[in-house]
Amino acid sequence: MTTASAVPRWDHPVRQADQPFDPDRLRWMLSKVQTWQPYVDGALLDDLAAVLDDYVPSEDEVEVLATRMRGHLTRLAQLAVASKADQRDQAVASLVKRARAVRPEALPGDRFRAVGYLRRMAWTLEEFLERLVENQCLKEAP
Repeated sequence: MTTASAVPRWDHPVRQADQPFDPDRLRWMLSKVQTWQPYVDGALLDDLAAVLDDYVPSEDEVEVLATRMRGHLTRLAQLAVASKADQRDQAVASLVKRARAVRPEALPGDRFRAVGYLRRMAWTLEEFLERLVENQCLKEAP
């Protein structure tokens, strides 16, 4: 059993904690953490196969695939910049620029042009993936 005299006493006042961010910034950070999605190689490969296959996606599939391909381009570009592979390899730097250029383009209204747009993104993704593996940003090709 402990006695009251064995319990340490704090003679020093405890100072108020310093908050690193204001409440709005903390809410913003929380929303980013909650919506973060890790790099998922299986989904990327599935999407590449869906776009580069002989099958032509329907209009509804084109919109969904465009959104997913843009997300993959964003993640690979961020990975290349964060790992500084874009500074070590000119081809990776070029792919980052290409990804940033093709990603914001509007989806063409014509289905076959939209599929062409998807395929340009897919070719960029495929090349990007290979270069990141070569630069050891990814352990192995998925």
